[in-house]
Amino acid sequence: MKKIIKATATVGGMTMISRVLGFVRDMVIARFFGASAGADAFFVAFKIPNFFRRLFAEGAFSQAFVPVLAETKEKRGIEAVRHLVGAIAFRLGLILFFLTLFGVFGASLWMSVFAPGFRSDPEKFELATAMLQITFPYLMLISLVALSSALMNTYNKFAVPAFTPVWLNLVMIGCAIWLAPHLEQPVMALAWGVLLAGVVQLMFHLPFLWQMGLLPSPTAKSDPGVSEVKRLMLPALFGVSVAQINLLVDTILASFLVTGSVSWLYYSDRLMEFPLGVFGVALATVVLPGLSKKAANADWEGFKQDLDFALKLVMLISVPAMVGLLLLAQPLLVTLFYYGEFTAFDVLMSSQSLMAYSLGLLGFILVKVLAPAFYARKEMKTPVKIAVVALVSNIILNLILIGPLAHVGLALATSISAMLNAGLLYYFLLKQQVFSLQSPWRGFSLQVLAAVGVMALVLIFASPDNQAWLDFSAWQRVIWLLGLIVIAMLAYVVTLLALGFRPRKFAGRLGK
Repeated sequence: MKKIIKATATVGGMTMISRVLGFVRDMVIARFFGASAGADAFFVAFKIPNFFRRLFAEGAFSQAFVPVLAETKEKRGIEAVRHLVGAIAFRLGLILFFLTLFGVFGASLWMSVFAPGFRSDPEKFELATAMLQITFPYLMLISLVALSSALMNTYNKFAVPAFTPVWLNLVMIGCAIWLAPHLEQPVMALAWGVLLAGVVQLMFHLPFLWQMGLLPSPTAKSDPGVSEVKRLMLPALFGVSVAQINLLVDTILASFLVTGSVSWLYYSDRLMEFPLGVFGVALATVVLPGLSKKAANADWEGFKQDLDFALKLVMLISVPAMVGLLLLAQPLLVTLFYYGEFTAFDVLMSSQSLMAYSLGLLGFILVKVLAPAFYARKEMKTPVKIAVVALVSNIILNLILIGPLAHVGLALATSISAMLNAGLLYYFLLKQQVFSLQSPWRGFSLQVLAAVGVMALVLIFASPDNQAWLDFSAWQRVIWLLGLIVIAMLAYVVTLLALGFRPRKFAGRLGK
């Protein structure tokens, strides 16, 4: 269990750096471009290759590839691993090459599919299409990075893949500040920043792969693992990436709403992604290789203990994060983005969708942890069925809620479907008898909920009203926000300790 804690801390720490720089990046974008038509166009042009990246590379591909890679590593040795990686790299690179060509030359078609509402504004549609032609090759570059990351994670080299997104943020910040003023359409600098960042991220990985002796040598020769990855990958498309599909559905429907809706959803989603990325994705990154190894060795008791440990960590961290996002939605947005072109109205609209997204944070993180429990066992049918139910539910809820709640309804529908997805995954793990709670949960759950309740009361009574946040200077906002976060964390931890929670005893019990 100490390995899980250490690896999660490593990935979470690196991801924390990336997320902080991501906020700096978004602050720069908000200051220079606000929630304008140009910002809307860029966010869609960036979201499309990102969607495919998360769907194919980090989603279906990684979930299918890692268990096969782990089994090859455990049972067939390093030479077999090299051959598998070369065979996969050749086929993945070929598919990505042709998909990229189709994306670049069919950009207007992609934009018509993913943002049909933009067609009512020809200028916005043309700008978004031009941006997509520049950003789409990022898919090929970052998918190869995902292949490299899967390799490193399987060999317990978590730091480099976790640090890699830092380069995206640094390059985009640089382009927004120094390249934008030199372009006829300054917002185009963001698209060029995405493309350049993909190149930098891939180049960053190559020396580390060479050092490990795993730099791919693409080969057309087949490998037994290739067929297995293909078999597992198709159903995994739905199983692990339903949250991304839901967010994309939000974008499609938001394109029909008033200008700014896409940007409001983007800024609120970015804040929700902070705890999801720092903790949820970090934990999922660490859990999958470990579960895959235990499944390959038929160590089912260890499998259950690892998953139980992960679920307790989820509750311990994500529940207070969810409440914190809900109560600090407007202060966070004011502190980070209320500058330049980003108006008080943008703050209000974004805070409403952030509150709706925050309600689903626990569901989003649970899906990241529970889905690997199926994929590690190469069991794809159940999560696919669950994902289809969640996806259909999200679409139905979107259509119901978009009328009365506009963009907030889209965020709320996504959160509800995430909770449904997580609940069904958990139910079927119990039903299949591959998992059961391994240690007393009742007392632990009451301790966490009581501590979160105290934390919420502290935030409610200590925070200034919304108008005061708008009137504060930048430094006042930062000082107040940091103070509230520190006080809330102290209230949570002190209450947990007062109720009898002991970190060492907790970790020791989980490690049995």
